[in-house]
Amino acid sequence: MSIAPRPAVHRRWLEPARIGAMSPLGGIVAYGLLGLWAAFVLFPLYWVVVTSLKLPVDVNTGPYFLPWVDFVPNLHAWRGLLVDDAGPTFRAYLNSIIIAFSSTVLCVLIGSMAAYALARIEYRPRLVSILIFVLALVGACVAVGVAGIDWRVATAVALALFVLLARALGRRFPGAVHNGDILFWIISQRILPPVVTIIPIYMMFQSVRLLDTHLALILAYTVVNLPIVVWLMYDFFTKIPIDLEESAQLDGASRFLIFFDIVLPLARPGLAATTLLVLILAWNEYVLALFLSTSRAQTMPILVAAMNAGEKGILWWTMSVVIIIMILPVILMALILQRFIARGVLLGAVKG
Repeated sequence: MSIAPRPAVHRRWLEPARIGAMSPLGGIVAYGLLGLWAAFVLFPLYWVVVTSLKLPVDVNTGPYFLPWVDFVPNLHAWRGLLVDDAGPTFRAYLNSIIIAFSSTVLCVLIGSMAAYALARIEYRPRLVSILIFVLALVGACVAVGVAGIDWRVATAVALALFVLLARALGRRFPGAVHNGDILFWIISQRILPPVVTIIPIYMMFQSVRLLDTHLALILAYTVVNLPIVVWLMYDFFTKIPIDLEESAQLDGASRFLIFFDIVLPLARPGLAATTLLVLILAWNEYVLALFLSTSRAQTMPILVAAMNAGEKGILWWTMSVVIIIMILPVILMALILQRFIARGVLLGAVKG
């Protein structure tokens, strides 16, 4: 009777115990690297939380890392910001919530419909019509900014001239652009930095008396982030089989009904990811908020930046409190949308 030889020690560490599992050594290396990366990523957040619990003397004489070991935690920064001087913080926080969430909803709604239209409908606008529209728009801006004409009158005249000239000259010049050209033009608007166009945007909102209002920031954020929604959702819509939509059309469903009841549920993972991305961009927007708001519509990024310009220097403990309460809505939305992303992926896997 022969006895099977016992495997060598190194083979026990290198070979997995079952199919589909990692070897013991591979598990140690993988989880060790993941633990180091998690510590590297989470340490700034931990440091912000710890700093918010320190007294000024602990911040200035530190660094101290462990509460109740290196220092005694104190809530003076939280009490000073949220109780003693809660007015400006609460106002900026509420402004950020209203502006960021409103612009995100508006941007995702308009951008998704535009992306679906580009994915399913073939457009061929004529080049001469586009040129006439641009010239009419420039003329209206010059009339308002230079001649002082009321913007309503200038807009009405520009639209009338565009309609007349487009109908008169459109048939004589057959050159046209296609969906791919339109899509590239849309995403090129996001490549352009907002700071380049901030002065015309400022003058435009100043002429219509919308500076330092929620509406001005919501419209500006929506226009800036709209190309991202169109570009990302276009890719998701093109991957959805068109047979489902054609079957619904045969049953009498309209385009809007197909879009909201069939297409959007199937594109839920992309819609959730795009919404989260746009919300983060709108929540952290600084340049547009700096130029278009002063006091009434001031957002949280402006409040955080203003703490660097105080006469007493940078109050790190107070800034840490502001940063913590600033990232809470984004984290909450990430957790909520992550669930929808997972459900959408599973739904698509079952239907596939």
